[in-house]
Amino acid sequence: MDTNTVFAQSISLKDLGIENAKVRYQLSADELHAITLQSGQGVENSTGALAINTGEFTGRSPQDRFIVKDDVTNDQVWWGNVNIPFEPQAFDKLYNKVTAFLSDKEVFVRDSYVCSDANYRLNVRVVTETAWSNLFCYNMFLRPEESELANFSPEWTVVCAPSFMADPAVDGTRQSNFAILNFTRKIALIGGTGYTGEMKKGIFSALNFILPVFKNTLPMHCSANVGEEGDTAIFFGLSGTGKTTLSADPERKLIGDDEHGWTNENTVFNFEGGCYAKVINLTEENEPDIFRAIKKGALLENVVFKAGTNEVDYDDVSITQNTRVSYPITHIDNVQPGLVGHNPKNIFFLTADSFGILPPISKLTPGQAAYHFISGYTAKVAGTEAGVTEPQPNFSACFGAPFMPLHPTRYAEMLSKKMKDAGVKVWLINTGWTGGPYGTGSRMKLKYTRAMITAALKGELDNVEYVNHTVFGIAKPQSCPNVPEEILNPRNTWEDKDLYDKKALELAGKFKANFAKFEEFANAEILAGAPITE
Repeated sequence: MDTNTVFAQSISLKDLGIENAKVRYQLSADELHAITLQSGQGVENSTGALAINTGEFTGRSPQDRFIVKDDVTNDQVWWGNVNIPFEPQAFDKLYNKVTAFLSDKEVFVRDSYVCSDANYRLNVRVVTETAWSNLFCYNMFLRPEESELANFSPEWTVVCAPSFMADPAVDGTRQSNFAILNFTRKIALIGGTGYTGEMKKGIFSALNFILPVFKNTLPMHCSANVGEEGDTAIFFGLSGTGKTTLSADPERKLIGDDEHGWTNENTVFNFEGGCYAKVINLTEENEPDIFRAIKKGALLENVVFKAGTNEVDYDDVSITQNTRVSYPITHIDNVQPGLVGHNPKNIFFLTADSFGILPPISKLTPGQAAYHFISGYTAKVAGTEAGVTEPQPNFSACFGAPFMPLHPTRYAEMLSKKMKDAGVKVWLINTGWTGGPYGTGSRMKLKYTRAMITAALKGELDNVEYVNHTVFGIAKPQSCPNVPEEILNPRNTWEDKDLYDKKALELAGKFKANFAKFEEFANAEILAGAPITE
C-alpha cells in the first residue's frame, strides 16, 4: 500500500463539513496530470506540459472578491470597491452549500504551506473539485516534506469548487462566481470560476493582512533575485510590466517571481513555491527560463495549439490575452536556495507606460518612491477593450491594490521606513513605449531594459550625470552602458516635441487626480514627490 493510500484513509474532511467524499490526498504532479488527461479535462502539449481551459473565467473577477466583515477585519480593512464586505452569516450559509455540494464526490486534497522563511510559515490545506486545480496548488504553494504530513496542522483552508454556482438573490454574491476570505474562520472560499489564480491571490490577500497586522512584516507584490555579492533586488509591477521576465537573470539567483515578504531582520522571502507567468508572445530568445520551464509538471492555461499539432501558438490570444503557465520553481535552474534573500540594495518599480512619456530608467528620491508606490501606475494599450482608442492609465496602489486589505499608506509607510533603514536605491523603469504613444512609438526593447537594470545593479549609474524630468522631477541618467543615449530622454525620441510636453502634463494630471484620494493620509515628503502639472 503506497503512502498516498495510507494518508487518504486517515484524512477526513468532516471537520470541513464535507461528508463521504472520495479523498484523493497529496497526489503527485504525475498522478494529477494523468487524471486530468483521463477525464478529458486537459491535453498534453509537445513539451509534455498539461494544457487546460479554465472555462468562462480566464482571469480574476475583482468585483466578485469579498472579505467577511467581522471583529477581526472591521476596524482594519480599507473597505470599498476593492475590499467588498460580506456578512458572516451569509458566508456560513454559502460555505455550507459548497461543502454539501462537494460531499459524496471525488475531491483532491493537498497539504502545503506558504512563506519560505520558517519564522513566518503558514500551513494551508487545499480542497479542490478538479485534479488540475490541485496541480496548480502543487506548483504554486510550497511543498512539505513527506515526513511532515503525518502531523500536519493546517492554519488556513482553501475550498475551490468551480462548477458550484451561487444564487445571488439567495447567497449575497454579485453573480454566480465568488472568492471570499474569512479571517475568523481562516477560509478562502471559491466557487463558480475555474481560474486558478483566484486560489493563489486569495492566500496572497490573506498574507497581505496577516503579515503587517500580526507579524510587522511588509508583504509585496513583486519579484526578487540575488546577486553573487548577496545583494537582493526587488521588482514591483502590475501584470504585463515584466516582473517575471526581468527577475529571471542568468547572472542572479531567483528568489521568486510574484509575492514576497520583507522582514524586520532585513530578509526577503518568497511566499510561493512556483511561478505563474504570462505566456503571450512567449519566445525562447526573449524569455528562455520561462520557455524551458514549460515541460512535464507545468500547467498551461487557455492557450491555443497550432493547427493539427499539439505545439502551442503563443501569439494566439483568441481565448484570452491572459494566457498563463504555472510551474514549480525547481523548473528554473538558477534559484536561490531556501528562497530567502538578504541585504536588499535596489528596488525597481516597473511600469509599461503606453503614453511613451516616462523615461526608460530614472532614479527616485524617498518621497518620489513613496508617491509612485502608492500610485502604482501602468497603462493599458488601445484596442484591448471595446471603445478604447488611445492608451488608458491604470493605477493600482502598491502595485497590487486588488490584493491589499489595508489602506495603501500603511504599506507605503512600511516600505519607506525599510528603504531608508536599508539604504536602498529606488528606480522607476518604463518597459512601455518610446518615440511616441502606443500606435506611433514602439515598445522599449527588452535588451535595453535588461542593460539598464544590470547597470543599476552593478553600480554603473552611480557616477553618471543626471537631469531631472521637467514634469515628473525624476532623475534621468544621461548615459548607460549598452544603451543608446538618445532613448534615455523620452522627449528626444518624439518627432513632435511640443506634443510630448503637452502629453506629459496630461499624464501628470492623471497622476494627481488619482492621488487625490490618498492626499489626506500622505505626509509632506510623499506629497513633494508628485509631478508638476502647470
